[in-house]
Amino acid sequence: MSQPGGVVASVASVVTALRARSPLVRAGLARRRTRVTGGVARRVVRARPSRGGVVIGLGFFCVSLTPSLLPRTWLSQGLISGVATAAGYAIGAGLGWVFLRVVPRRWFPAQPVRRVLVRGALSLAVLLVGVSLYAGSQWQHDLYLLMGERPPRRWSYLRVPGLTLVLVTGLVALVRMVRRGVRWLVAQMRRWLPGGPVEVLGVTAGLLVLVGVAEGVALGGFLSAANRISAYVNDVQAADTAPPTSPLRSGGPQSLVSFASLGREGRSFVSGGPSVGQLREAAASPQVKEPIRVYVGLRSGADTRDAAALAVRELERTGAFDRAVLCVVTTTGTGWVDPYLAAALEFMHRGDTAIVGVQYSYLPSWISFLSERDRVAASGPQLFEAVHARWAQLPAAHRPKLLVFAESLGSLGSEAGFSGLDDVRARTDGVLWSGPTNANPLWSRLVRGRDPGTPERLPVVGGGSQVRFVAEPRDLVTPTAPWSYPRMVYLQNASDPVTWWSPRLLWHRPDWLAEGAGRDVLPAMRWYPVVTFLQVTADLALAYGAPPGHGHRFHAAAVAAWAAIDAPAGWTDADTAQLAARLGP
Repeated sequence: MSQPGGVVASVASVVTALRARSPLVRAGLARRRTRVTGGVARRVVRARPSRGGVVIGLGFFCVSLTPSLLPRTWLSQGLISGVATAAGYAIGAGLGWVFLRVVPRRWFPAQPVRRVLVRGALSLAVLLVGVSLYAGSQWQHDLYLLMGERPPRRWSYLRVPGLTLVLVTGLVALVRMVRRGVRWLVAQMRRWLPGGPVEVLGVTAGLLVLVGVAEGVALGGFLSAANRISAYVNDVQAADTAPPTSPLRSGGPQSLVSFASLGREGRSFVSGGPSVGQLREAAASPQVKEPIRVYVGLRSGADTRDAAALAVRELERTGAFDRAVLCVVTTTGTGWVDPYLAAALEFMHRGDTAIVGVQYSYLPSWISFLSERDRVAASGPQLFEAVHARWAQLPAAHRPKLLVFAESLGSLGSEAGFSGLDDVRARTDGVLWSGPTNANPLWSRLVRGRDPGTPERLPVVGGGSQVRFVAEPRDLVTPTAPWSYPRMVYLQNASDPVTWWSPRLLWHRPDWLAEGAGRDVLPAMRWYPVVTFLQVTADLALAYGAPPGHGHRFHAAAVAAWAAIDAPAGWTDADTAQLAARLGP
């Protein structure tokens, strides 16, 4: 028989279980959980934001609506404004924290005065935000028209504040979570290390952990994912490419490299270009040749040096050293060769050309720029040195014209093969570099040493006697000094963020903004610390999608540039115009 106490305990447990199932009990438990989680949420996202952060953040928001190099949609504008506002909030909150600890409390105005000041500042902020939104939509409208595009509807700009608020709230909450983590760490350290230095040690440890996570997890994970995705894309064959049937193309019959090893961009390059029939039609003559295109992919050789040697053997196999023109290309990050520039050269010389390139990466250029700068700087010189060494063995009277061209990140790698302007002119018969990056060493030296009174966006160096900077065909003839051979041309647009992006934009106003706007940049564009850097960084994602002749697209002046560098005998301005019309924008 059971003990009475056991029976009572059993009955009590049953009653408790039944009560726990009732709606009232469940509601009470839910309220308790809500109080707990709500308390955590309130500690992470406080009800009262930093007043200094709000003031500076709203200022950054208004400034972020000013124009930059390229037109923006409401989505891109919202992302820029969100990050800029969060940065301004952080700066303002930091300054406010310092202010409260430096300025004595007795200097503060009375509470009624502070209340009036806060309300007045809030009213002024709302007014400034409204005015800035209207002005920003107008600037974007004008920028679209300046580049010959149809502007979006004005009302879509009203989405910008909403997206900005979401981003700022998320970023501020994330920072506050990190701060609470640091405080927890300091509290734990106090148990073992009492004293003043604990705060410093805790903050330092928290920052080290944060940096380690950012580098090891965020950055490392991003690069790992980018490598896997880019490798997959590199190996997938596009539907419009097929192995060449001509022995004059890499990957074709008798080639030393397989078509599959060329990578996606290499396969596109050797499969493309003008046919013999198209060349005959353009030249109005049967006297044309099939162009030679040589390419070595990332999977074709053991390394970039081996790939360069393999490319030279491919040139020898195809008879490239017997052509009128031999052109060395340094590809972009993915291995891309600008098909417009390649085709323009082949049409101009009736196919009596050979173009050679080597893939050094399958990552997009901006990722290669950040993570593979050494590889970029090595590949271009290795290919040029290998080709030049074989070319120099030929009798001078039987050598083809040795030309060089590269675009964007490729121009950075191509420049690395030369010690300076004199070296370029001594070892080539002409160079075309389009869309140089701000990190290009030779470009930077030439721009810094430009003739007095000429702008950074379109400089003149040595009166234009050796090298010219071009945005439009007319820029080729603007300098008054005679232009000697061999010639160099840089194609660069005033609205190209690839050329003008630099970390120094964070704190330094560049000459290209201080000297006045270029032909396709709004005069209203100004430099603002931090904000302009964020704007131009966002413009990088839009650079390739800009209309022809703007952003990172240079086809408007490409044919004229090739004609100025190395036009065949009898070539005229009318031929240049006709070829540009054939190739299109």
